[in-house]
Amino acid sequence: MDRDTRNAAVAALCILLLFGLFAYWLPTLMMAAGRVSTVLAAAVAILFVACFFMIFWLRARQRRGKGG
Repeated sequence: MDRDTRNAAVAALCILLLFGLFAYWLPTLMMAAGRVSTVLAAAVAILFVACFFMIFWLRARQRRGKGG
């Protein structure tokens, strides 16, 4: 495993762990938001999914800019 591959794997692991922890608390957050508004609860879930894909899209975009 070369340096770039290892760095990519470590970055992906950190991102997945962070989102995994957030996903663990997501039902609690949605229930709390749902007490205020069902639209807000749906927005929390949509924001979670959008951020998950946006992080990897931004990382790929940044890697393309480096020529790698």
